[in-house]
Amino acid sequence: MSTSTTDTSLDSAASRSEAAPNTGKLAAASSIGTALEWYDFTVYNIMAALIFNHVFFPSFDPLVGTILAFSTYAVGYVSRPIGGMVFGHLGDVLGRRFVLVTTLLIMGATTALMGMLPGYASWGIWSPLMLVTLRFIQGIALGGEWAGAVLLAMEHGKPQQRGRNASFAQVGPSCGTLVGTGFITVVTLAMSAEDFQQWGWRIPFLLSLALVAFGLWLRRGVGETPAFLQLAANRDVTHAPLREVFSHYKRPLLIAGGSRIGSDVLYALVVVFTLTYVTTVLNLPRPLALAATMLGAVGNAITVPLFGALSDRLGRRPVYIGGALAAIVWAFVFFVLLDSTQPVLICLAVVVGLLIHAAMYGPQAAFVTEQFPTRVRYAGSSLAYTLAGIVGGGFAPLIITSLFKSYDSTLAISAYVTLTLLITLWAVLAAKETAHKPL
Repeated sequence: MSTSTTDTSLDSAASRSEAAPNTGKLAAASSIGTALEWYDFTVYNIMAALIFNHVFFPSFDPLVGTILAFSTYAVGYVSRPIGGMVFGHLGDVLGRRFVLVTTLLIMGATTALMGMLPGYASWGIWSPLMLVTLRFIQGIALGGEWAGAVLLAMEHGKPQQRGRNASFAQVGPSCGTLVGTGFITVVTLAMSAEDFQQWGWRIPFLLSLALVAFGLWLRRGVGETPAFLQLAANRDVTHAPLREVFSHYKRPLLIAGGSRIGSDVLYALVVVFTLTYVTTVLNLPRPLALAATMLGAVGNAITVPLFGALSDRLGRRPVYIGGALAAIVWAFVFFVLLDSTQPVLICLAVVVGLLIHAAMYGPQAAFVTEQFPTRVRYAGSSLAYTLAGIVGGGFAPLIITSLFKSYDSTLAISAYVTLTLLITLWAVLAAKETAHKPL
C-alpha cells in the first residue's frame, strides 16, 4: 500500500474518531452492558441463595440445596473463558462495538428464559439441567462483554484518565447489583412468601428484556474506538489474537489474571454468602440482608470511579495494594460484625467490605487491559479476566458454603479469603506500573 493511501486511511480513521462521545455518554455506554449483565447475575445469585434450593433442588436439606444452587452459579464462571476466547478473538478482529451488541442480546435472552423455566415439580431433572444450560450460555456472554466495555471507554478517552474511564465499566456491577437487589426487595415486600416462591421470583428475570432494549439504545451513539480504527487503517489487525497472547504474553496473562482473584472472592463473601449466612445461619429477616447489600452497592458504585481516578494520580499498584491489605483485615472483622446480629453492624460490615472491594476494583480494569498491546488487548484482557474468574468468584460461594458446613466456623472462610488476596498481592507486586505509560 502506498504512503498516500496510508495517509488517507489514517486521516479517515482520525476523522471518524473526532466525534468522540462526551464523558457522560461514554460512561453510560460503557457501564450499561456490565450493569445489565450484573443485574442478571445478581438476580440469579440472590435466587440461588434464597429460592432455587426449593424450586430446582427440593429433595435436599436447605444447606445442601443451597450448595447445589451455588454449583450452578459456578457454571456461569466456568463458561466465561469460552466467551473470552470467542468474543476476544472477534473483538480484536472485527472490532469492539460488534461484540458489545452481540453479548448484550445473548445475556438478556438467556436471563428472560430462566424466568420462564418450570420448576422441578413440573419438569423433574430437566428443570435444573435447563437452568445449568442457560447459566452456561449466560456466562459465555458475560465473558465476552467485560473487556469490550472497558476498551470502549479507555480507548475513546484521554490517556491521562485511563484509570477513571476504564472504571466506568466497573461501576456497572454495583449498579446492576443495586437495581437487581432493589427490585427483588420490592417484589418480596409486595407479595407473600408463598407467592414469591411460587411465581414472584420470575418477575426480575423477565425485566431483563426491557434493560436490553435500553442498553442497545444507549450504545447506538458510540462508534468504534480510535485505537482499533488506527489498527485497521494501518492494516495491523491480527487474525490470530489468541495464539499471539499464549505465544508472547504469558507473564502479563498471569499477572492480569492473578490481580483479579482476591477481589472476586471478597465480593462473593460480602454480597453472595452474606444472604445465606444472615437468613439461614443467623435466622434474621431477608429484607435486612437485602438492605445491607443495597447500601453497600451504592457506596461501591460511587467509589469505584474515585479509586480509578486516584490510580491515575498515584499509580495502579499503590491503590490496588492498599485495597488488598485492607481486605485481609476485613475478612476477619466481617464475621465479628455479622455475628453481633445488630442490623447497623451488619450493614456496616457489608458497606465497608464493598468500599474496600472498590479500592481494588476501581484500578483493576485499567491495570488488566494495560498489560496487553492494542493488537491483542481484547483477547488478552478477556482471557485473563475470565480464567481468573473461575479460580476466584466462580467457585467462591461454593467453597465458602462448603467450608462453613465442614468446619462449622467462619475462621476457615476468613483464611480462604486471605489466601486469595495474597495471590492478588503477588500479581500486583510482580507487575510494572502502567498508569503513566502510553498504550
